[in-house]
Amino acid sequence: MMVQEEITEQVKDVIQKDVWGAIRDFLSYEIFHFGDEHPIVLTVQLLLFVIIVLLITSYALRVFKRIITRKLRNEDKLKFESIFSFLKYFVYIIVIFGALDSIGFNITAIFAASAALLVGVGLALQTFIQDILSGIFIFMDQTVHVGDIIEIDDKVGRVEEIKLRTTRAVTIDNKVLIIPNHKFMTSSLYNWTQNGSMTKESIDIGVAYGSDTQLVKDLLIKAALSNDNILKEPAPLVLFTDFADSSLNFRLIFTMSDSFQAGIPKSEIRFEIDRLFREHDISIPFPQREVTILKE
Repeated sequence: MMVQEEITEQVKDVIQKDVWGAIRDFLSYEIFHFGDEHPIVLTVQLLLFVIIVLLITSYALRVFKRIITRKLRNEDKLKFESIFSFLKYFVYIIVIFGALDSIGFNITAIFAASAALLVGVGLALQTFIQDILSGIFIFMDQTVHVGDIIEIDDKVGRVEEIKLRTTRAVTIDNKVLIIPNHKFMTSSLYNWTQNGSMTKESIDIGVAYGSDTQLVKDLLIKAALSNDNILKEPAPLVLFTDFADSSLNFRLIFTMSDSFQAGIPKSEIRFEIDRLFREHDISIPFPQREVTILKE
C-alpha cells in the first residue's frame, strides 16, 4: 500500500511538472524575433501581458469618460468626446510602451529601428496633426460654435458641425464648405455672430449735387423701416460720407437678426430706395467727364 501511494505521488509530481513546463514553454514561445545585437523579441507572455494592460486601460478610460461627461451639457459633452477619442490613442501608446519597458522589453531598439520611418510618417502627417491640434484649440477657447456665421478666406458660411479635423459650414447658396481646422489658426477669421445674432449691415448710395440731403436721409430711413427683416431698435442710421467727384455719398446702416440671409433684404431695400427716389425726383448720378479739345 505504501509503495502504491509513493508511485501515485511520483506520477502526480511528473504530471504537474510536465503541465507547468508546457505552460512555461508556451508562454516563452517567441512570436517575433528581430535583430542580433539588440534583439526585439515578442513572446506569448509579453503579448498576453499587453492585452491585459490594454483591457484594464480601456475600462479605466470608459470610467473616466463617464465621470467627466456626467454633468456636462450636451454641446460640451460632444466636444469632450471628440477630444477624448483622439487623446485616448496617445494614452494607449504610452501605456503599451510603459508596460513593455517595465518588464524589460527593448523599447530603445524599437525606436532605433523605426526612427527613419517615424520621421517620414511625421512629415507626411504634418498637416493632419495641425488640423487635429487646431480642432482641440477650437474646442478649448470657444472660438467658433455651431450656428455661428463665419467669414474666412472670403467665404461666408453658417457652421453646422465642428469635428476634430475639419469644420463643416453651409454657404448662403446652400453649398457645403469643408474647412480644415488649421485654417482657423493661420487665416483671419471673422465671426459675424460671436457677439450675438444681431449684426449691422449697410448700403452705400450716391445722389446728384443739388439734392435735398435731409430728404435723402428721410427716404433712406423710410426704405429701411419698410422691410420686415430690419429691426426697429436700434433705429436705422444714415451717414453723409463724402462729397465725391460726381455725387453726394450716403451710407444707410441698419440692424438685422439674421445677417446670413442679408442679401435678399438688402436687394429689397435697394428696390425701395430706387422707387422713392424716382417718386421724389432725386437722381442717382453716374460719373461724368468733360473733355476739352484745344485746336492749335
